[in-house]
Amino acid sequence: MKKQSKLDHIVIGAETLADGVSYLESILGVEIPFGGEHTQMGTHNHLMQLGDEAFLEIIAINAQATPPDRPRWYGLDDPYIRACLKRQPALLTWVVNTLDMDSLLKRATYSVGNPELIWRGDLNWKFGLPEDGRLLAAGMLPYVIEWHTDSHPSHGMADLGCRILSLEIFHPYPDWIRTSIESIDALQLVQIHALAPEEDAFFTVEIETPLGKVKLQSYTANTIAQ
Repeated sequence: MKKQSKLDHIVIGAETLADGVSYLESILGVEIPFGGEHTQMGTHNHLMQLGDEAFLEIIAINAQATPPDRPRWYGLDDPYIRACLKRQPALLTWVVNTLDMDSLLKRATYSVGNPELIWRGDLNWKFGLPEDGRLLAAGMLPYVIEWHTDSHPSHGMADLGCRILSLEIFHPYPDWIRTSIESIDALQLVQIHALAPEEDAFFTVEIETPLGKVKLQSYTANTIAQ
């Protein structure tokens, strides 16, 4: 019997890491420590635990690194996303983990991307990457990761007393979102709500923090115009 996918992490994009850390500190009440650099992607991050082997990642383009010869992940080279992040850091997407990515890719009903080996320091993992670096369904559908570690990396991250409570997707085509997520055995991780056809999709993550419950929201199609 195949095992259900698990929530691995949520991704907060920022124009710079300093912007992201300052933004999250102001709303979560914690200062998230530095993680490391992704030399293959030209990015770097800050990380913290969210409980139950899940974590939060703040990621930004590393201006000091050699630019990659491919689009960076999480849509970070997309002009619209860069304009959104220049305005304010934002929830970009989410990632689920699996013990068998090859099997998961065969049953996925949406394009998860090509499984590629990624590393940061002494960590390495397999990650589904679209060739153009795009967010999957504008961030609504998750990326997939398969860790090549003895234990989940979140155990080595700072525990600042924050815990993820819920992940909710609001979309004008909820059945498509539901079917796609169900195909990778991750439907139990998210609540899906219908929007009117003319409304812009978005998703939210609620987190218990030292300041109380906080809800983070992704950008929408009219974010820059707001």
